[in-house]
Amino acid sequence: MSQPPVSTTTGPTQAREGSLDAPTRHPLDWKHPDFWDAAALEREMERVFDLCHGCRRCVSLCQSFPTLFDLVDASTTMEVDGVAKADYARVVEQCYLCDLCYQTKCPYIPPHAWNIDFPHLMLRAKAVHFRRHGAPLSAKLLSNTTAVGRLASIPVVVDAVNWGNRQPALRGAIEKTLGVHRDAQVPAYRSPTALRAMPHDDPGEGAVAAGPTRGKVAVFVTCYGNHNHPTMVEDLVAVLRHNDIPVKLIRRNQCCGMPKLELGDLDSVDAYTRRNLPPLSDAVEGNWDIIAPVPSCVLMFKQELPLMYPDDAQVQAIRRAIFDPFEYLMHRQNAGLLKHDFRNPLGTIAWQAACHQRVQNIGPKTKQVLELVPDTRVTAIERCSGHDGTYGVKTATYAHARRIAKPVENRVKQAEAAHFTSDCVMAGAHIAHGLGDGATAEHPVTLLRIAYGI
Repeated sequence: MSQPPVSTTTGPTQAREGSLDAPTRHPLDWKHPDFWDAAALEREMERVFDLCHGCRRCVSLCQSFPTLFDLVDASTTMEVDGVAKADYARVVEQCYLCDLCYQTKCPYIPPHAWNIDFPHLMLRAKAVHFRRHGAPLSAKLLSNTTAVGRLASIPVVVDAVNWGNRQPALRGAIEKTLGVHRDAQVPAYRSPTALRAMPHDDPGEGAVAAGPTRGKVAVFVTCYGNHNHPTMVEDLVAVLRHNDIPVKLIRRNQCCGMPKLELGDLDSVDAYTRRNLPPLSDAVEGNWDIIAPVPSCVLMFKQELPLMYPDDAQVQAIRRAIFDPFEYLMHRQNAGLLKHDFRNPLGTIAWQAACHQRVQNIGPKTKQVLELVPDTRVTAIERCSGHDGTYGVKTATYAHARRIAKPVENRVKQAEAAHFTSDCVMAGAHIAHGLGDGATAEHPVTLLRIAYGI
C-alpha cells in the first residue's frame, strides 16, 4: 500500500510522521472553493480509504468501516483502486459523525503526516452531495427539530401526535412517507414545553466562581429538552439551584444545528448559528456560563462550530463558556463548593457513556459525580448506542443501529443495576427499547436530583 501525500483539504499541517506533539484538529475550510470540488473530494476519499483499508483498526466502531472493507474485499484488485467511485457514497451514508474514530481509534490524525480526519471527510462528502442533489423532504423534515417540536408541542396537537406514534397502522404510514421505521422508538412530545413551564429566572446575584467557571448558569435547553424532555431541564435547574448556583434559561434560541450538520446542510447550520449567536453572546458578555443537557449540543458549540468559524470571536467565546453539566459540577467539586447532603443512595448504575460526550475529552465526569453519592457504584459502558440522531430511527439504517446497540444492551443486562442512564436521552431511550423489558433510561441529572431528595 502506498503512502499518499499529505492532504490540505481541511487545513494546512506542519506535521511530521512520528511527531510527539499533541493531537490537533484543523478548521473545516467549508468556505473555500476547493472544499466543494467533487473531483478533489473523490481523490481525498480514495487516499483516506486506502489508508483505512491498510489499518482496519476501526472495523468495530460503526457500519462505515465494514462497508468500506467489504467493498475492497469484493473488488477485483482487493484494493481501494478496485472499488467503483460511485460506491464511495455507501460508506458516507453509514457515517453519523459520532467522531469516535478520530478521538479514540485512529493513529494517523494530525499532527501525523497522513493527516486523517475521517469524520470531517465524511461531513465534506455529505455537504457536497447535499449542495449538488439536495435531500428527500423526509430527511429535511426530520432534521428540522425546532419546527417539528413547536408544531407537535401545541396543546391540542401534542396528544394526537403521541397517540399516533403508538398506533401500528399509522406507524406503517409514517414508515412509507417519512422513512421512520415502524419499530423504532420515537420520542413523545410534551406540553407545556420547558421554556413555558419554567418562567422564573434568577438575576445572577451571589455567583461564586470555580475553576474556569463564573458561578452562574444560562441553560441552553435544546430542542429535545424543550419539546420532548422538559423534566430533564427542570432537574438540571433544581440541582444547580440546590448548589447555590444562579440559573436562567436562554429563551431565544434555535436548534444547535447538529441534525443539519449530519445531513450535510451547512447553509442551514450557518443560518442557525447566526440566530443563536446574539442570545448566547449576550449571556457570555453578562458573565454567565452556558450548560446544555444534551451532549451533541454541547459538542456543537464546543467543537464543530468553532472549527467552522475559527476566526469568529463570538463563536470562540461561546466555546470557552459552554460546559457539559457534570463537567461543570466537577469544577464545583474540585473547588469544594459542591454540596454532599445526599439523602438517597442510588445503588448500582449502568451508565452508557454517550459518544458526543466522550469526544469532548473531559473524562468520565458523570461517573465521578454520581459516585460521590454514598452507597452508589457506576458501571461504565463505553460503546456507541447506535442511535445518533436520525440514524437509529430511519428505515434504511434501523437494523444497523439495533446491531450496534446490542453489545450495550448486553452490558446493561449483565450489570443488573438499579438504574440505567445515559447523558444522551435519545441514546438511553434507544437502548432501553432494545432491552425489551419495560425498563426506562433516566438522565444522570435526574438521578442526582433523586439522590439529593429535592
